[in-house]
Amino acid sequence: MRFTYNEKRAKITDELKAYAEKKLSKIDRLFRDEGECTVAFYLERGRHGLEVTINFSGTIFRVSELTHDQFACIDSAVAAVERQVRKNKTKLSKRLRAGIKDVAVDAIPYFDEEPDDDAEFKITKLKRFSIKPMSPEEAILQMNLLGHEFFAFRNESDSNAFSVVYKRKDGTYGQITGLAD
Repeated sequence: MRFTYNEKRAKITDELKAYAEKKLSKIDRLFRDEGECTVAFYLERGRHGLEVTINFSGTIFRVSELTHDQFACIDSAVAAVERQVRKNKTKLSKRLRAGIKDVAVDAIPYFDEEPDDDAEFKITKLKRFSIKPMSPEEAILQMNLLGHEFFAFRNESDSNAFSVVYKRKDGTYGQITGLAD
């Protein structure tokens, strides 16, 4: 697994990096492919925070923890990712057996848009990402793994049309598909 570390108002020691790599490498054995792991340490109101984002062939796991100890953050983050994998094990195994399409995900950095004083509506953050073709079930799985309320994707079963799945208030899921004119 390849590791990338970020720090925001926090100091990362070599001992902390070694501990994080040792613990997070346990997750690497659950998958065949090489994974990418981004570990972001931060300090928030006197408490240590950690956000771990793991990408295995387009399947993304994200966990955020906030405790008084950096080592405890790592332990609870690893436990949370393992829970996510166990919870979705059958869905993930079906997806992995069916063969994940090897689509290169371009790492486009996030950036803040320049504020425009003349605009009536202000966009405060702009994110760019590649939209992969997948089934609606895979999109729902990915949305749940990320902990988001919606997920945008290209629908394989509908001629790669742009679609969005979202979680409804009653616990069910909805889908919006764009039609070409």
